[in-house]
Amino acid sequence: MEFTVAMIAQLLNGTVEGDPGMKLNTIAKIEEGKPGALSFLANPKYEPFIYTTNSSAILVRNDFRPAGEIKATLIRVEDPYQSVARLLAIYEQAVPVKKGIHPSAVIDKSASIGKDVFIGACAVIEENAVIEDGCNIYAQVFIGERARIGKNCTLHPGVKVYRDCVIGSDCILHGGVVIGSDGFGFAPVNDGNYMKIPQIGNVVIEDGVEIGANSCIDRATMGSTLVQRGVKVDNLVQIAHNVVIGENTVIAAQAGIAGSTKIGKNCMLGGQVGIVGHLTIADGCKIGAQAGIMKSITEENSTIMGSPSMESKKYMRCYAWYVRLPDLGKKVDEVAKTVETLKNK
Repeated sequence: MEFTVAMIAQLLNGTVEGDPGMKLNTIAKIEEGKPGALSFLANPKYEPFIYTTNSSAILVRNDFRPAGEIKATLIRVEDPYQSVARLLAIYEQAVPVKKGIHPSAVIDKSASIGKDVFIGACAVIEENAVIEDGCNIYAQVFIGERARIGKNCTLHPGVKVYRDCVIGSDCILHGGVVIGSDGFGFAPVNDGNYMKIPQIGNVVIEDGVEIGANSCIDRATMGSTLVQRGVKVDNLVQIAHNVVIGENTVIAAQAGIAGSTKIGKNCMLGGQVGIVGHLTIADGCKIGAQAGIMKSITEENSTIMGSPSMESKKYMRCYAWYVRLPDLGKKVDEVAKTVETLKNK
């Protein structure tokens, strides 16, 4: 597809500095720009590339002031990163949508399939499952008994949705996601073994949730594991039984959340964060990568780092001393030698 700079500016409510008739046919990173490409500058550390890039046009903030000559045409917008996201969404919508049901799909006669649904090769839809209008169910997806998939959802190849689980509308589940596997529930018995505790609950995922590849959300022991609307989960994340994730919270890769923990809305969890069970995380908290959370965070909008975790400013003060320990150790040794010499005298 080909657009002019003027067309892009109109779509994004932007203003043009340069040639509005310049034709664009691709999007490229600013450091890899080429003629005909549209790039964007959102992070100031990439500003040096704006003076050398071969891209034809660049999205910049309204308040951007160049420090040198720029060959490319500029499109000034309020937020370049959001603008690129909007353009990519428009591009994705232009890609032809698959329709129909592959002949190798296995669909129980009691299942309910909505309008304009695509079901790919070797997908399995079990008894009394419901798939609402506009869904894309790709190859080898499994949807268990009485599971429900809301409108306009996309389940990529290999997704597994176990029995009785509920997926809201406009959700995206990437390859290998497992929804509703058993929670990790075992009771120790007298002979040293463990007795499995049946997990009879389900998982409820509300509207507008996206879950990255190979992430797992366990069914509740009783009741529901709940992922509220707008949550975004990265790849390889483990969410245990009876966890509640609040609205619009984002969770980066390899995080693990133990059972019955409740995370508030608008939180941000970095990669490899670990949270023990039965805790409460207040709304708006930001938890740095690899933090180990061992107690509840009750103050909203806290920023937490480290393992064991602490408030970020305290963590930075502690870390400043930590990196000085080798030098401090040498000074302690020197003092000890001096004291020993004085004692000998």
